[in-house]
Amino acid sequence: MKLHGILLSVAIAGALSTGAYAQTAKPTLDYSSAETIRETCVKWASDRDLKIAIAIKDVHGMLVTYAHMDGVKPVIGEVAQWKAMSSSKYGRSTESFATLNPPVNMPGIATLRGGVPIYTKNGILLGGVGTSGASSEEDAACGTAGVDAAGLTTAAP
Repeated sequence: MKLHGILLSVAIAGALSTGAYAQTAKPTLDYSSAETIRETCVKWASDRDLKIAIAIKDVHGMLVTYAHMDGVKPVIGEVAQWKAMSSSKYGRSTESFATLNPPVNMPGIATLRGGVPIYTKNGILLGGVGTSGASSEEDAACGTAGVDAAGLTTAAP
């Protein structure tokens, strides 16, 4: 009899805790997708005999994964991370910021091509990828190729 009362209390407490305070599930950028983006970018650049750095950040601007190819200067990696931060937090390509002419003191805004956002197919922002070390057009194309390879998109629908 005593055990039955304890089990009933536990069942009631469990039922109360799951309904009223349930968190809505939201997709996040996982390491597997970020790794696919990174490795695709490395292969894309290698196939074109380019040397680049790649940074992938989540929607909060936190670094998920990073790579720099042999011979890439450290500052190139910093630029890649700056581009990734801009795209991940604002959900826009860094190219689009150049056309907006943002104020110089606006935090985290990169205006060089090579940063692209990462969205789910149904439009949820997951983060951004930044590439640097090649021409601006090649940097942007590399990041886009990586996002495509992960089955994601660089634009909200």
